[in-house]
Amino acid sequence: MGWLLLAAFVVLIVAVVLNYRRHGESHAPAGDWARTDEVFRDPSTGRVMRVWLDRGGDRHYVTDRPTSDPSNEPRPD
Repeated sequence: MGWLLLAAFVVLIVAVVLNYRRHGESHAPAGDWARTDEVFRDPSTGRVMRVWLDRGGDRHYVTDRPTSDPSNEPRPD
C-alpha cells in the first residue's frame, strides 16, 4: 500500500511540473480577451510574451506566435 501512495505522489508532482505556468500566464487567449500591442521578452525563459486584457482589466500573458512581421519582436535594450 505504501508504494501505491508513493506512486500517486510522484504522478501528482510530475503533472504539476508539466503544467506549470507563471502567474498570469496562459497557453492561449480566451475568446473575450483583448489583444494589446504590448510585448516583452521574459528574461527567465527568453520567450516573447504578449499582454492580453480581459473584460475586468486583468492582464494575461500568452507566448506570442512568430509572424513574418519582424516588428513583432521587441527590440533589445
